[in-house]
Amino acid sequence: MSRKNALDLHIPAPNARPGDKPDFSGWTFPEPGDTPRPDIDASPSELRDYAYGLIRVLDMEGNALGAWAPHLDAETLRRGLKYMILTRAFDDRMYRAQRQGKTSFYMQSFGEEAISVAQSMVLSPEDMCFPSYRQQGLLIARDYPIVEMMNQIYSNKRDPMRGRQLPVMYSSKKDGFFTISGNLATQVPQAVGWAMASAYSGDVRIAATWLGDGSTAEGDFHAAMTFAAVYRAPVIINVVNNQYAISSFQGIAGGENTTFAARGVGYGMAPLRVDGNDFLAVYAVTQWAAERARANLGPTLIEHFTYRGGPHSTSDDPSRYRPVDEGRAWPLGDPIERLKQHLISLGEWSDEQHRAAQEEAVEKVREAGREAEKIGVLGEGAHPAQSMFEDVYKEMPWHLQEQRKQVEI
Repeated sequence: MSRKNALDLHIPAPNARPGDKPDFSGWTFPEPGDTPRPDIDASPSELRDYAYGLIRVLDMEGNALGAWAPHLDAETLRRGLKYMILTRAFDDRMYRAQRQGKTSFYMQSFGEEAISVAQSMVLSPEDMCFPSYRQQGLLIARDYPIVEMMNQIYSNKRDPMRGRQLPVMYSSKKDGFFTISGNLATQVPQAVGWAMASAYSGDVRIAATWLGDGSTAEGDFHAAMTFAAVYRAPVIINVVNNQYAISSFQGIAGGENTTFAARGVGYGMAPLRVDGNDFLAVYAVTQWAAERARANLGPTLIEHFTYRGGPHSTSDDPSRYRPVDEGRAWPLGDPIERLKQHLISLGEWSDEQHRAAQEEAVEKVREAGREAEKIGVLGEGAHPAQSMFEDVYKEMPWHLQEQRKQVEI
């Protein structure tokens, strides 16, 4: 065998490392308003090019352009902006609470607020959401009490999960929010199965699920994609491409070779790729995908192209693997600032109103924090250990009764 050309294994690497200047050179995006809006009954083959472009509505001056503009009234826009502001204020306080030792763990959605908030506002309250661990905006935009979210994070006596889940892994059946799992991509086949059951039973509810770019490398994701495409499940599969997994950039999961929306092309599924920092664009593509699902036209894979502004979690230090100022250099801006600018351009908002909304959100979170902390924080006011044996069996079997007695000793 000839050994003239030695084999060389390719290891994907980001454009910039710690200490480097952020490098987004060579990146090009379609202009806002340039991407046409297809009919919801377009075939997946007709939608192929949508996997490789980027749907944008807002330009950097705050103008809404093109066929994808959802033409929302000012009150809806203000409501969306306030939910995003509240989500960021909540994240900020809970991040600091972890640093103060009040909880063991927290995960922010800094820079990704437009995705969960806009999508929550589009989906019906009866639809079922199967989120990953950075979609707290879904609950906040559904007016779930933030003090209950804090109780869960602190694992205190009023924790809705009774101390049986990790912090930030919320669950609320009445709010259509399926229990979060720390195991990556497990929620995707669950969402597809739920959607299939809904269709099989002649229901009218659809499902939506969220996962990160790294999770697309998991087998659960691909198994779910097969079932969703084959059975035309009424589900929206959202890949939040925030450029990084825990400490590796999105190229490790295949994002260097193609887009994550292109996964849909291979499965014969409608693919859309959207600017995840553009509230209006996210709202519009979700509306399109939901209408398609409700019309029995099958699933949609949406790639939300965004940037994780903060660390992966409170256990992470992003300065070890990316430039410190990379987030500030992100070419698609900040989702809150962009929607703010749009409302100002419409004459429906001002810098003074924005500051007031921020102060109101901070105070609301502060009040909830005081209430939750009175009940208890990490290590104080927790559920008794023996409660772990409850809610499993209608009648507790003998061996669990024995184990419970041992815990009580």
